[in-house]
Parts: sequence; structure tokens; C-alpha cells
Amino acid sequence: MQHKVIKKQENARQCFACGVDNPMSLKAFFYEMDNGELVAVFHSMEEHQSYPGRLHGGVSAAILDETIGRAMMIEEPEMWGVTVELELKYKKPVPLNMPLKAVGRITKNSRRIFEGTGEILLPDGSVAVTAQGKYLKMPIDKITTLEFIESEEMHLEISPDDPAYIDY
Repeated sequence: MQHKVIKKQENARQCFACGVDNPMSLKAFFYEMDNGELVAVFHSMEEHQSYPGRLHGGVSAAILDETIGRAMMIEEPEMWGVTVELELKYKKPVPLNMPLKAVGRITKNSRRIFEGTGEILLPDGSVAVTAQGKYLKMPIDKITTLEFIESEEMHLEISPDDPAYIDY
């Protein structure tokens, strides 16, 4: 099904999930969708492998953790998710060297804690990995240093390749 992109979220320079200047990063771009979900579009590389040709399970966990944790920013842009619990189920191998998607959504939201679910989708649309997590809501100034906040570490990467719609 095709969904409209409402907004693109910022990227960091050195983050493992979204770092545009980190050569080992998944270089994920995060898009807020018209149905309230967050979609990460990323590309796995050989450096992310476990068994030959397969994405390491820890890397799957990292992208799902980032996607679910960022989904809160759709409703509360000033809040970041700090992981309390994360549970994954691996259903199919995730291949390397191809574009992939992770989808995240909020399932419960209270004053201090939120919960969410997500999945990694293969190019054919099938679900490879599912996750559910619980996160503490925190503003960025409670998580990191003033230097990070004042730097240009977080910034919006605008590209002519940014999609207006994403199929998933």
C-alpha cells in the first residue's frame, strides 16, 4: 500500500543508524507518514553481516530500536526515546546490499513512557524481523551534552531523491 510522506526527520553525522558521515552507518533516512507511522529507508552493507549475505541480528535490532524510538517525535517532536526494553523476533534472513525498510509506530503513550512496535520489511514486502519496545521520554538536553546540541550534528538532509510516497 502506498503512503504519503508528511515530513522527513533529521539525520546525525556520526550515528550508527542514520549517520551521513559515518562510513559504517546504515545511512537510514526517516519519514513520517500520513498514517502516523515512521518509515526508515536504509541500505545494508557487507560490514553489517553475520553469516555471509545476511544482516547481523544486532544490526536489525539497532535499526528497529532507532525507528520505534524516533516514532514518538511524530507526536512530540521535542521528545526522544531512551530504550528501556526491546524484544525482537527473527522470522526471515535479512539480505545485504539492498535497500530495506523498517516501520515503527507508537502503541501506548503516557506522560513518561511510551511503547511501540516495528518490523523490517524485505523488498517483496514480507516481514523479516518484528520488534516491540518500551522507551523513556526525554528531551535531548537530558540525554547528551550542550556541545552536541549546539553543533550541527543533527541536521536535515534534503535530497531530490526523497520520496513523496512510500510503498509498504
